[in-house]
Amino acid sequence: MNTFSFATRHIGPREHDLKDMLETIGVDSIDQLIYETLPDDIRLKKDLELAPAMSEHEYIAHSISLAAKNKVFRTYIGLGYHQSITPPVIQRNILENPGWYTAYTPYQAEIAQGRLEALLNFQTVVADLTGLELANASLLDEGTAAAEAMSLLFEVRERDQKKNEVNKFFVSEAVLPQTIDVLKTRAIPLGIELVIGDHEEFDFSKDFFGAFLQYPGKMGQVYDYAPFVAKAKENNIKTAVAADILSLVKLRAPGEFGVDVVVGTTQRFGIPLGYGGPHAAYFATKEEYKRSIPGRIIGVTKDTDGNFALRMALQTREQHIKRDRATSNICTAQVLLAVMAGMYAVYHGPRGLKFIANKIHSCAVTVAESVEKLGYSQLNSTFFDTVLVKADAAKVKEIAERNEVNFYYPASDVVAISLNEATNIDDINTIVSIFAEAAGKETITVSQLSEKSHIPASVERKTEFLKNEVFNSYHSETELMRYIKKLERKDLSLNHSMISLGSCTMKLNAAAEMLPISYPQWGNLHPFVPVEQAEGYQIVLKKLEEQLTEITGFAGTSLQPNSGAQGEYAGLMVIRKYHESRNESHRNICLIPSSAHGTNPASAVMAGMKVVVTKSTETGNIDVDDLKEKALKHKDNLAALMVTYPSTHGVFESAIVEIINIIHEYGGQVYMDGANMNAQVGLTSPGVIGADVCHLNLHKTFAIPHGGGGPGVGPICVAEQLVPFLPGNPVIKTGGDDAITAISAAPWGSALVCLISYGYIKMLGAEGLKRATQFAILNANYIKARIEEHYKTLYSGERGRAAHEMIVDCRPFKAKGIEVTDIAKRLIDYGFHAPTVSFPVAGTLMIEPTESESKKELDRFCDALISIRKEIDEAKEDEPNNVLKNSPHTLAMLTVEEWNFPYTRQKAAFPMDYLAENKFWPSIRRVDEAFGDRNLICTCAPIEEYMED
Repeated sequence: MNTFSFATRHIGPREHDLKDMLETIGVDSIDQLIYETLPDDIRLKKDLELAPAMSEHEYIAHSISLAAKNKVFRTYIGLGYHQSITPPVIQRNILENPGWYTAYTPYQAEIAQGRLEALLNFQTVVADLTGLELANASLLDEGTAAAEAMSLLFEVRERDQKKNEVNKFFVSEAVLPQTIDVLKTRAIPLGIELVIGDHEEFDFSKDFFGAFLQYPGKMGQVYDYAPFVAKAKENNIKTAVAADILSLVKLRAPGEFGVDVVVGTTQRFGIPLGYGGPHAAYFATKEEYKRSIPGRIIGVTKDTDGNFALRMALQTREQHIKRDRATSNICTAQVLLAVMAGMYAVYHGPRGLKFIANKIHSCAVTVAESVEKLGYSQLNSTFFDTVLVKADAAKVKEIAERNEVNFYYPASDVVAISLNEATNIDDINTIVSIFAEAAGKETITVSQLSEKSHIPASVERKTEFLKNEVFNSYHSETELMRYIKKLERKDLSLNHSMISLGSCTMKLNAAAEMLPISYPQWGNLHPFVPVEQAEGYQIVLKKLEEQLTEITGFAGTSLQPNSGAQGEYAGLMVIRKYHESRNESHRNICLIPSSAHGTNPASAVMAGMKVVVTKSTETGNIDVDDLKEKALKHKDNLAALMVTYPSTHGVFESAIVEIINIIHEYGGQVYMDGANMNAQVGLTSPGVIGADVCHLNLHKTFAIPHGGGGPGVGPICVAEQLVPFLPGNPVIKTGGDDAITAISAAPWGSALVCLISYGYIKMLGAEGLKRATQFAILNANYIKARIEEHYKTLYSGERGRAAHEMIVDCRPFKAKGIEVTDIAKRLIDYGFHAPTVSFPVAGTLMIEPTESESKKELDRFCDALISIRKEIDEAKEDEPNNVLKNSPHTLAMLTVEEWNFPYTRQKAAFPMDYLAENKFWPSIRRVDEAFGDRNLICTCAPIEEYMED
């Protein structure tokens, strides 16, 4: 065995397993299997042109050398990004812990109670600090959260406003520039007219449905918005505020003065800067908008025995249900980062947060007083952490950078300085000495922080927050470590067993890929530092773009979209801009197959397109005749086709080239959903197939961890004619020559976790990537062959093969009274997370094993499914008291004195021998979804409820 080969460690099956696996499938070689799976006319004619594969040891050395090229200055740029301190106990036990970062979205609540509790904590923090009733479990970043706020306020307009087509949305010029750019992107296709101006001169016209404010403003001024909000309400104008969450420890909560929506980022709560992300955004609103709030909400409910339980609430709001009626396409949150931010609040508690916020404010006041003593004018009359100094910006910049310090320079005679949690007295003295040198004066030495406040009583917070027990209990490292571990034990993650989720590709997140994200040279870089200070990042990001461009067979790549759904939206907006450049802006019809993921129609509507659904054949493929008929019917207005390949049904459709040619013939562009790219890499590519744009899920195919539901990264790769329109950024130049406005806030999206995919590609190389794809297809077809006598697979290719996933039909078991959900919950008793349930076909399981799983694990999973099939045969429709209907079985059930079930405890909890040595116990029984939705509770109970009388 070659111990230097990363592919050997990444790919699960061993060479000696191959013969048995191929024999079970019924082929002589992997090459024969690939021949029978993939249409000949789309196969790559040559290998990918990528650098030779590195070993893990070589890659780690490489990443360290690149990290050294980043210049980590003391940075006070602000603009929504501030250095924070990640408590080591959180870094080690969450960020670097596969028990947390390999978990999947908590759709199976019974095996996700730990993550759900951590997210409930996060929601409670947000609701408390914003003063609003309802918060979601995180969004992607502040810019996209602001866009979601605008969309919500547009959706909930009064009836008369909709009737009169009131479409103006006011945005204060004090809003962050990157946020304004994202708002511009989102507003255009929705027909919203943005009006940007001074909020103090706003006329509150009836032509406006909403207004958006920044609190504090982008230059640090703290405005008293209460009069503005009151007057807006009088004129039926709803308001949204982007608020610095740490400032809300000291500033009046926006909900207290009537704001309808509050958004922002929780990056200041212990999350590394990471050159722009990933960071968990927050979104809070009034309970009356609970059906319109985007993203996921964690709610309280009960299980079968009436015990306290958590689950994702109000799921009918989500895009996969509403499809083209959805107001948002959000499918990914930033769960791992939200968990960290929530745990930061748990660790510090309200008193700790007050200490941190007070210290930051004192630092800012001290800097302001010191520079004023040097003869400078400080322009902000009220501020939390940012002082605005009237000075020669060019002179200050030269001295500051010589001292390895970054300020923000909004004008030639203004310097902005945003202080942060990591700032200390030595840093303040360095800052003061820079201004002293610029003034040609002796510096002033600061020995202690000022105790004065620059926050007036009218905007000062007077209400308490985080009174719940959880925020007042775990302030020593020992206690927090045990609390984190207690929650971790409630969750089934990839470090326990295979997670075979179709369309989700839960593959190995190798330790060598993950290590660099903890390096301070990668974590502590602000996204708006001069690019020459980010040489290491620039090398990695440019190379990753080149790697992905080569893998997809296209001409250019943008890494900016920070989720798969954002990638879809970005791809369609680029297509839209392309048509506009050709004076064909009337093209607005998007054809979407009926089997498509719900984000596809939601994204198309958000991009201002009209969705026309095309039929599927009985075999699950696109109905080419129907597609041709609809393309011809709409040829004058055809904008795009959205197609997933291999198909959502897990099949390489042989008609794909014909389908693409039809769209091109009628003037449309082809968007290919990259959800199933794990079956393409090294064997074929969207470019070779003939598509025009493809988004990639780096959290699927390219090994970024799912993190319990995020971070995700969804870059787009495009053909040559679309390169000019790749998205830009208003602060740092990115994108094409005719770039669309920003898709997300940071120039390169979630840059920090792009290191993971860069490492994945560097260590696998062209040969390893191709082999990974081959083994993904091998593993899927092995499962298909092993269970085919017990379960029917709905769709397969023309030669009888699956791609990298398959759909197993569970609908016939209804005759026994067994639903697909019962099988999903019973798999928990066998130690497995359920495959994807009822997507894309109701009553089915969609299984995808990935290349990372060994033959031993595949056999264990197949044995579990076969055992469950026997249990189904034993079930009777008129006797629901059976092992499937009662699953999952908890330890509490097994240890009660009386056992009132018609099967043994052994059968309930230990149906197979392997469970004796590695049993995962669900912490609750099956959750009651309906009860939780009828009694919506989305925050922790206050501490008073835990106190004894």
